[in-house]
Amino acid sequence: MAIPWGTIKSLLIFFGPILLPKAISYYRSVRAAPQIHGLKPCPLPPRIFRAIVLLITVAAVFLLRTLPILSPENVFQATQSRLQIPADVLFTRLSTLRPSNILTPTDTALRAKFASLESRLLYLHHGPATLATCPFCTSDDPRSYLYFALPSLLTPHLLNLAAIALATSSLLTGAPRVAGGWRAPATLAAVAVASLDVYLVSTYNHTANARALRLGELDAFFWTARRARYALLAGLDALLAALLYLTATQRAFVAPPSAAERVEGCVRALAGTKGKVNAAGIVKNTVLRDEELRGRGNAYWAHEVRLMREMMEEREVVEGVQDALVNRLDISSVERDAEVYAKALLMLPQQQTQGAGREEIVG
Repeated sequence: MAIPWGTIKSLLIFFGPILLPKAISYYRSVRAAPQIHGLKPCPLPPRIFRAIVLLITVAAVFLLRTLPILSPENVFQATQSRLQIPADVLFTRLSTLRPSNILTPTDTALRAKFASLESRLLYLHHGPATLATCPFCTSDDPRSYLYFALPSLLTPHLLNLAAIALATSSLLTGAPRVAGGWRAPATLAAVAVASLDVYLVSTYNHTANARALRLGELDAFFWTARRARYALLAGLDALLAALLYLTATQRAFVAPPSAAERVEGCVRALAGTKGKVNAAGIVKNTVLRDEELRGRGNAYWAHEVRLMREMMEEREVVEGVQDALVNRLDISSVERDAEVYAKALLMLPQQQTQGAGREEIVG
């Protein structure tokens, strides 16, 4: 049963001022998470791209299943007939739509079932396949049709769960922190959709169509629920694909690295620094051992010292330095630059680099 629009409007008026600020705050925190953790957007990893392609493909298949051409035929809609039409007249009209005016085996089975109004109501509830092929169902026990329809009802949900499990597995993505983090929420959402689907089908009052006198008054529940089911599953898969993309490219939903990952990063950085220092030491040792290279190095630095001394003794340079120190130099800005430089070079905390920056300026 549909919820009245007035009730929905009242709920939005009551809960809107409470939920809207929280939603905006959550959105801003999600958008700001990469900057807070010092992360920048990165290219999409190939394995995550394969998972996204899988989800988009499954979503596209579900959307195609909602098209009327791929949906089971509604004989009342196809023949533009009302519910109370005699069965012979209904299937005579239907035969004119068939090749060579020959009814299909499903049409023949439905013709035998349509002798009672209850069977027609169950047809609108569970669809033509269930009514035509169920070997043990009777109109005296409407629940028997539900039991027979449950496997076909749950099949798309099980396929969707399998696609979610594959798309969020480390076997396909190779990134448990990115894809594995969405496995539990996506699985719970898929189970919730399946549970809601079964609940709506099992609690639907199929006898409400008995009062419909015209075709436009009929509630084709089976076809409406089928379209909603596949559309909802497609939306769920597309949403999961979007979340995987945002997480994998570090645009949103970024979690801070774990302690083990931070330690591993520090060790890797130290190893790289050690390699550079060793390489510099080898080069320096080679230069010092070679007399020609050592002579060239000493000559270069002697020439550099003499050139800088001569330059600093020129009148224009002396006046420019004095003018900069007196009128143009911002000591606080220099201190901040020195602090940032010392912090980046030595990886020291902020409070330690302030003193280092001041000592560098004084020196």
